[in-house]
Amino acid sequence: MMDRPTVLIVGNPNVGKSSLFNILAGARQHTANVPGTTVQLERGTWRTDEGELDLVDLPGTYSLVARTPDEETVANAVAEADPDTVACVVIDTTAPSRSLYLLAQVAEEGVPVVGVLTMNDLSEAHGHKVDPVSLSRWVGVPVVEVDVRQGTGAEELAKAVATVQGSRPVVKDLQPRGRLSRDRADRLSLDLDAARDRADRLFAWVAAIVDHLDAPPDRRRPSDAIDRVLLSPWTGIPVFLVVMWGLFELAARATAPIIAWVTGFLGGPVANGISWLLGAVGLGGGWFESLLIDGVLLGISTVASLVPVLALVYAALGVLESSGYMGRVAVVADRAMRVIGLEGRAVLPLMIGFGCNVPALTATRALPDARRRLLTGLLVPFTSCSARLAVYIVIAETFFPRHAGTVVFAANLLSVVLVIGVGMLLRATMFRDVTREPLAIILPAYQWPKIWKLTRSVISRVGEFIRGAGGIIVSALVVLWIVAAIPVKGGHAIGDVPVEDSLYGAGARAVVPLLEPLGLGDWRISSSLLTGLVTKEATVGALAQSYAVDSPGVANASDFGSEVRATVNETSGGHPGAAGFAFLVLVLAYAPCLATSAEQRRLFGWRWATGAFAMHLTVGWILATLVFHIGRLL
Repeated sequence: MMDRPTVLIVGNPNVGKSSLFNILAGARQHTANVPGTTVQLERGTWRTDEGELDLVDLPGTYSLVARTPDEETVANAVAEADPDTVACVVIDTTAPSRSLYLLAQVAEEGVPVVGVLTMNDLSEAHGHKVDPVSLSRWVGVPVVEVDVRQGTGAEELAKAVATVQGSRPVVKDLQPRGRLSRDRADRLSLDLDAARDRADRLFAWVAAIVDHLDAPPDRRRPSDAIDRVLLSPWTGIPVFLVVMWGLFELAARATAPIIAWVTGFLGGPVANGISWLLGAVGLGGGWFESLLIDGVLLGISTVASLVPVLALVYAALGVLESSGYMGRVAVVADRAMRVIGLEGRAVLPLMIGFGCNVPALTATRALPDARRRLLTGLLVPFTSCSARLAVYIVIAETFFPRHAGTVVFAANLLSVVLVIGVGMLLRATMFRDVTREPLAIILPAYQWPKIWKLTRSVISRVGEFIRGAGGIIVSALVVLWIVAAIPVKGGHAIGDVPVEDSLYGAGARAVVPLLEPLGLGDWRISSSLLTGLVTKEATVGALAQSYAVDSPGVANASDFGSEVRATVNETSGGHPGAAGFAFLVLVLAYAPCLATSAEQRRLFGWRWATGAFAMHLTVGWILATLVFHIGRLL
């Protein structure tokens, strides 16, 4: 079968490229990394009356002169395009000059070009609408208007693509000059005078086109008054903090009843139904029933409990992004984020991480540069998610009952310090190519989000998580059940073995020597930390379960706290406070939960996910050890 023609979607950031891609590809799309990089591309199939086309949504860029991996990906895609490839260059009518400059660059490389007008409804609201026919006449290539909010114009675009396919662009007053060199160094070492002359020529061409558009002079708009508030460091930062607080509150309060119902339904009627069905066919009461309920069903329940939180956070992110507010957040946070080599846009994923690390990792996709996406993704798990908060409270109440609130606050403050400290360390070592650069961003116009588009985006993102990370979580919990079901001492059947006599318990005892320098050398503590690798909320439950098995007299929370304090007092040599805070620090830093690691693997690959896991273990162990030894001196 012959290869299908390719259509490249090219454009500046925040001009509607991804929305156009979603309209054209529909559900026939997937995400893939460019080989050898962490740059992600959206790929899909566009079905038209003329046939099927391969659709590629390239990263946003302002120029084909590459300075970042994302820009290099776009430049290479243009340089390596075959004769049947067509570039659809998205033109934001609220700021056409930047888009036209990119269109001219693509056309000069000899790739067939179609201009795609977006945001024309916003331009019309401001008193000026760009006519695609007139613009096409002045530019010299087909220009089609597509309303990415309403989803109209796709058929006209398909016809325009068919007319230019296989031809050479004939841009008015510009001559194709041949393809870019595929070697990035060659592109960056072009003669500066020649590069400057070319840029001046293209800018003059763009200026002439914009003059023909007869755009009205700039005038003050109502949005300018809003920007004076949102872009000021004195008012913009407090507004952002309030927005984030509202997001966390909404995620916690609105989803809690849904999560309780989902987990209750799966753990109650569904589990009971499975038990009844297995009993009816003579397989009830044994290891197979335990595997299905305590392994497979528990994994499904874990994934299902994350879905409401993810859906709500993704919806909130979609509103912030499509409304134009995200760009303002990037501006006010830019100065602080540049300390660790990032830009203002990175503050949003990091802030979301304090609610849940999984959607925070997904939010890194809004960053325009792959290396900064990766650096931010490595730092997100150091943010203190709400799941850890429950563990902090129990540890603080156990070891510091009179200062529990202060200790929990200190843990969250330490989380911020870790993000900054580890970020500076990574930038000085593995990410030396991530340099401090001023933020270059076009502030998008304010607009109301479209419900259908938002719903579609949420469903797509949640589906990606279920397909990419859900299977890993379920598989890991099944493996954990198997490890906990295999006895290492006689007198127990498979699937019916106390924790301390299982292979899982033996593994927990094997970890104890690593915890002795922290003053936490007890198998019950190590088993809770191992369980916390699956989900942080389970840390306290696993600890309580271990004490219930080992100390049947533990009947309530007070007895449980006393038992834990007595154990740590013994393992720490009489310094339970120092060891207790080391325990808290270890929970904060030693490793992300399974869902977070699975999402890192999906976004950045196994190599980076495994490296990040090892980094967390190392940082957590070293930091907790220092805390214990310094604490016992004090």
